[in-house]
Amino acid sequence: MVRQRSTPAGQHRPVLLDQVSAVLNLQAGMVVVDCTIGWAGHAVPMLQRVGPTGRLVGLDLDAANLPQARERLEAVGHPFSLHHANFAGLANVLGEQGILRADALVADLGISSTQVDDPERGFSYVRDGPLDMRMDRSRGRPASEILATISETELAQALVSLGDEPEAAKIAQAVVAARSKCTLERTGDLARLVMEATQNADWRLHPRPDQWNIHPAARTFQALRILVNRELANLESLLRVLPDCLKVGGTAAIISFHSGEDRLVKAAFRDGQRAGVYSQVADDPVRADFRERTENPRARSAKLRWARRA
Repeated sequence: MVRQRSTPAGQHRPVLLDQVSAVLNLQAGMVVVDCTIGWAGHAVPMLQRVGPTGRLVGLDLDAANLPQARERLEAVGHPFSLHHANFAGLANVLGEQGILRADALVADLGISSTQVDDPERGFSYVRDGPLDMRMDRSRGRPASEILATISETELAQALVSLGDEPEAAKIAQAVVAARSKCTLERTGDLARLVMEATQNADWRLHPRPDQWNIHPAARTFQALRILVNRELANLESLLRVLPDCLKVGGTAAIISFHSGEDRLVKAAFRDGQRAGVYSQVADDPVRADFRERTENPRARSAKLRWARRA
């Protein structure tokens, strides 16, 4: 649900870093793309690998990530460019840079820890803040506006399809009842409402030392975030243009954190292989090993799929 990108202090490794490196097998002089640059957790080692004769192109829908990413990449000292852009428009970004096709590409879907840690962004169900959830705050409707107008049926459907929420009907009913009294504008209010609706007011992350529980509002927040940012539609657009953005033999690696995302990636790669667009695709998703899952619980839901251009 949440990916762990590197923090400014470098305290955390991005999810599946070693696995991505093995899949892409980067060499000096390659042109590489990071579709979700974040704070450059994957991009820094990629740029180091391609060296001074290579080039990295980084995109991010969240403009707030770019200054930190630029600082970290400048420290590497090799050619790169950063773009405040939706990866659905990848072909246009490459064209503007005079690049026809890339040798390798990575897309780390979902949301970064740096975004979750800022309560003003509205992504966190444990830190109170405005109910926003927009990755690009210059456009679109915040989550509070969507919750104020969406029908109970549509909300329940979204919670199921985008959040895999088993209590979708109860939560949707509770949201509609609550908004008839006042507008839901704070993340804390929504989280409490979900906990009450699902009868999880006494929830604990670690009820026992050997047990780890997902927050009752986690799936609701995930579904709303995907809905606010049109994430599945954007992913579908990326998957459509992806073959035309890769050189022959080029490799794409996509990390997903949600079953709907993974299904889209799996279907697109397998359909592409059957059509002769891809010569190889991952038979099964690559998962985090035991050590990474233990050190970073957010890696537990991460799935990496890859495809190689025919």
